[in-house]
Amino acid sequence: MRVIADLHVHSRFSRACSKDLTLENNAFWCEKKGVNLLGTGDFTHPEWFKDIEDKLEEAEPGLYKLKSGEHPKMRYMMTAEVSQMYKRDGKGRRIHNLIFAPSIDAVKKINAWLDEKKFNRKADGRPILGIDSEVLYRELKNIDDRIVLAPAHAWTPWFSVFGSKSGFDSLEDCFGEMTKEVFAIETGLSSDPIMNRALSKLDRLSLISNSDAHSPQNFGREANVFEIDEQKFSFEEMMRVLRERDMVHFLYTIEFYPEEGKYHVDGHINCKIALDPVETRRVGGMCPKCGKPLTIGVLSRVQELADRPLGAVTTGPVSGSAQRPTPTFVPFKSIVPLPEIIAEVVGVSSVSSKKVTTMYETMIEKLGNEFSILIDLPLTQIGDAFGDDMREAVARVREGGLHIAPGYDGVYGVVKIFSDEENARRKIKQRILL
Repeated sequence: MRVIADLHVHSRFSRACSKDLTLENNAFWCEKKGVNLLGTGDFTHPEWFKDIEDKLEEAEPGLYKLKSGEHPKMRYMMTAEVSQMYKRDGKGRRIHNLIFAPSIDAVKKINAWLDEKKFNRKADGRPILGIDSEVLYRELKNIDDRIVLAPAHAWTPWFSVFGSKSGFDSLEDCFGEMTKEVFAIETGLSSDPIMNRALSKLDRLSLISNSDAHSPQNFGREANVFEIDEQKFSFEEMMRVLRERDMVHFLYTIEFYPEEGKYHVDGHINCKIALDPVETRRVGGMCPKCGKPLTIGVLSRVQELADRPLGAVTTGPVSGSAQRPTPTFVPFKSIVPLPEIIAEVVGVSSVSSKKVTTMYETMIEKLGNEFSILIDLPLTQIGDAFGDDMREAVARVREGGLHIAPGYDGVYGVVKIFSDEENARRKIKQRILL
């Protein structure tokens, strides 16, 4: 059974998140996207957890479905992100971690413990906890040994385990004796597996990718693809696959192009300055316009901690007689979300424009879910239904033939599938056809 899992999302009770994030609407959008296992997100928030208890029932061990019977193939896993702010080794730390829980009962115990410690669960779906990551993981394991913690968006400058502003140089520095219990790490939108594999210390870990979506429309912009025996489908089996780096059952991750992430390179948003690591070193880490410190992005931070060249580890040796390389690590496929592709093809700047939303719905209706279009369908089928420009656009996304102005200091990167010259020719052609 093919499982496409997005295990890091938020609810309408998290800051700056859409009011459209309901359990029913989430399932509706997952069907459009092609996701069939979604994290609940925000299970620590009292009102959201009430929704979870009222509207979900266990379908398989540790996995849940809507009691209403709507979207019967959709499953939920109990997940949450916590924001930890604390001091360690004399330095202020701001770390975001993901918590995967095996049941609603386990979540009740986690929430009761948070209340006992007088943490505020009501203020935000992503609660702020003044507790060390090592201590937190140990306490969670004392609550239920099946609970799993994984670093969220591990390289984001401001709030992550390796963040340039408030993180650590190693997992051991962050998690201490609990490091042995960390077996997965979320790469985040601004890095991809190739970048992470430049650190040999991460070799033992599964690299997972999730959307961190603040609206249903962004579900699946990063995700994880598994092949799971239907009889074994459960929370425990999903965690086993990650723990053992079981590449028979963990097929690949779906990735943003990391340049599109909003912290890929170094920069200063106020001065609209974006610099690659070489340029940053040349200016001594200071903005060349105003002289203030640059926000050091993911690419620089990876290079700082790496003990291998980027791209040095991708696949293993050829095995057997098939002349096919056996991957050393779980492979990945990079995508650009379908609305962004449509926007460029139809020549508009906003992915929320009526032209884009109308074509998106038409494509989903005629061709199937978004992942089918982006990854699986023959290009000829896409071209026959929506023209040569759409076929060529999807082909270039699959092949990586893109032009990307990289993201920096909170600004998303800008993706262009066609060059400026090609777009100019396309506009002339479209006017002639009109």
